[in-house]
Amino acid sequence: MFDWNDLKYFLAVARHHSTTAAGKALGLSQSTVQRRLIELERAIGQPLVKRNPSGYRLTEFGEELMPYAERIEATVIDFERRVADEAHDLTGTIRVTCPEPIIGRMTKSSLIERFQLRHPKLRIEFVTSDRYLDLSKGEADVAFRSGDTDDELVGRKVAESIWAVYASRGYIERFGRPEKVDDLPNHQLVGFDETLSTHRASVWLQNVAPDARISARTNSVLGLIQAVKSGFGLGPLPAVLGDAEPDLVRVLGPIPELSRSWRLLTHPDLRRVPRIAAFFDFILAERELVRSVLG
Repeated sequence: MFDWNDLKYFLAVARHHSTTAAGKALGLSQSTVQRRLIELERAIGQPLVKRNPSGYRLTEFGEELMPYAERIEATVIDFERRVADEAHDLTGTIRVTCPEPIIGRMTKSSLIERFQLRHPKLRIEFVTSDRYLDLSKGEADVAFRSGDTDDELVGRKVAESIWAVYASRGYIERFGRPEKVDDLPNHQLVGFDETLSTHRASVWLQNVAPDARISARTNSVLGLIQAVKSGFGLGPLPAVLGDAEPDLVRVLGPIPELSRSWRLLTHPDLRRVPRIAAFFDFILAERELVRSVLG
């Protein structure tokens, strides 16, 4: 039987097309990589790679084995991570703050469940507020935020935040729909109240329709969604939320001026704390699922 450890040499050569480059990636000599690859081929009984002028390429049998080797690699990584988690005693609570509508989308998706399966001793606790919580004061551990962020925080981009203008079907039946942004002053609008006057949606509405009638104001995105659904007027909404409402119609957009990036943020003092690092690593590894939740 072959040495399982030799699969990493096979994978490295397959990915780098060179025993020299594979050796550098593994922190080993070229001769070691070549020797172990030859030994793997001898144990298996068939060649896995062939030498071309442009470098190493997989044989047909090597191509067949590649996905199996990658599956073994992923399992080993998960195994090592689980052992490392135990070694670092990954227990406790991670307090996550994000817009309230996003919490529902996260819990309905498999995101939190997948995290709990990977880290059964860690618990996610959501913390919500109409304002940005201060991570430097310990009001939360990590935050999902789009738009302006505190320069003191550190993090990674995880998705795009897209906004558009929506109306209820009933509103469109009564008043029609705008064809362009310049038509907004001729419609009833809903927006944020003075507590969110600096929000980019508030600033944008003030710029494009300064004299328009604001028929309803609210201090949260959930309130904005409800006001638009109730037919009070047109309103800018996150596309991931507006598109999910069957009673709403996207009438304009996406609006470039409202587009931002979603970021996962924390305070620098917390970034290397094992439980926070574990959450960051998980979110980045599940970026495709995170994008479907955030936008």
